[in-house]
Amino acid sequence: MNNKFYSKYIEVESLVIALNELDLSEEEKMHLSALVDSTIHHTILDVILSKLNPDDKKIFLERFNNDPENEELMDFLKDKVEDIDDEIKKAAKQLKEELHEDMKEAKKHG
Repeated sequence: MNNKFYSKYIEVESLVIALNELDLSEEEKMHLSALVDSTIHHTILDVILSKLNPDDKKIFLERFNNDPENEELMDFLKDKVEDIDDEIKKAAKQLKEELHEDMKEAKKHG
């Protein structure tokens, strides 16, 4: 899973374990892992961008595109959005629950 400034707010190990338990080839697991990473990334960015005003969105996106691992991005967001870290955690938790359910279903039908 790719490292981004928000990574420490999201526990993905349980998803990695669940992925590894699926009866899939290594190539399929890598592909699914990339999809999970992308889905998490888009979900988190959606939460962040929905909370920022247009000017702050531009600033955030410029900084993010230049250095997506820069932890100062979180400081910027905390200055602009109250409880943004909680919003990120909440969105990630909900998404993880959905992904775990999807993997359980896939395991049943696999």
